[in-house]
Amino acid sequence: MANAPDGQTDAGDSFLAVTLMSGAMLIIPVMDIIAKYLSTSLPPLEVTFGRFFFQFVICLVAALVSGRLRALKSKRPGINFLRGLLLALASLFFFTAVKFMPVATAISIFFVEPMILTILAALILKEKFGLRRVGAIVVGLVGALLILRPSFAEVGPAALLPLGTATFFAFYLLLNRRYAGADSLLAVQFSAGLAGSVVLGSALLVGTLLGRSDFAFVAPSFDQLALLAAIGAISFAGHGLVVLAFQRGEASLLAPFTYIEIVSATLFGYLVFRDFPDAMTWVGISLIVGSGLYIAHRERIRRH
Repeated sequence: MANAPDGQTDAGDSFLAVTLMSGAMLIIPVMDIIAKYLSTSLPPLEVTFGRFFFQFVICLVAALVSGRLRALKSKRPGINFLRGLLLALASLFFFTAVKFMPVATAISIFFVEPMILTILAALILKEKFGLRRVGAIVVGLVGALLILRPSFAEVGPAALLPLGTATFFAFYLLLNRRYAGADSLLAVQFSAGLAGSVVLGSALLVGTLLGRSDFAFVAPSFDQLALLAAIGAISFAGHGLVVLAFQRGEASLLAPFTYIEIVSATLFGYLVFRDFPDAMTWVGISLIVGSGLYIAHRERIRRH
């Protein structure tokens, strides 16, 4: 970031970063709401494929219109394909989860991701953390269990799917941390869309050939196709806003604003499906949010 003599540029960048992050967290749950609606008539695998296919198409069109086709070329195609694969699996798990449970509940369980990322960073990147972070991880996992207990009794093993999403997304972020700044935003989005389309499209083809109804292609109506395109557009815009926010603000500054997603998911879930978290779920959410914020605080101290 550029440094102005009076510090106004840094303050402006921070405000812009917070605005971008908040905007992303407000619109991304709309994608999950649409996915939940579509999953009543289309297999979650097909909905997830649509998300990545249309993200791929939108990236290609954006590059053509802006004359930046070269920006789609990746410096690390193998790493970017792996990132796209992890993101595709995370999305598939989550879109399957919201078929069976409220979006706000699934997102709340997903937010154990910072705890999982902390553990993976210690195991793989050899980053060190002390007893206070261990305590925060335990508190966050207790919060997840409080949410999972009634959810598991109600929907069964599907309640564990957001934990799978959190794990895959933590590995995705770990790769981002390891290879930060290697490629442009368009290249990362394009690679993710391509990888997700290839992997999920192949799985959808196999499921169709085997006649497995939960994994077989269902010809979408025009309205369903439009909603699938909307999911791809929201994904492109939302994650683009997140990347732009992190280019302008520190992770420790932006971390608290990621939890706006729980609020917006609760609001949209109630307006569309009349879903509202119960008291035990809110207790679990409080524990997860508190532990996540503490981990972000300790991360800031460690970096400084």
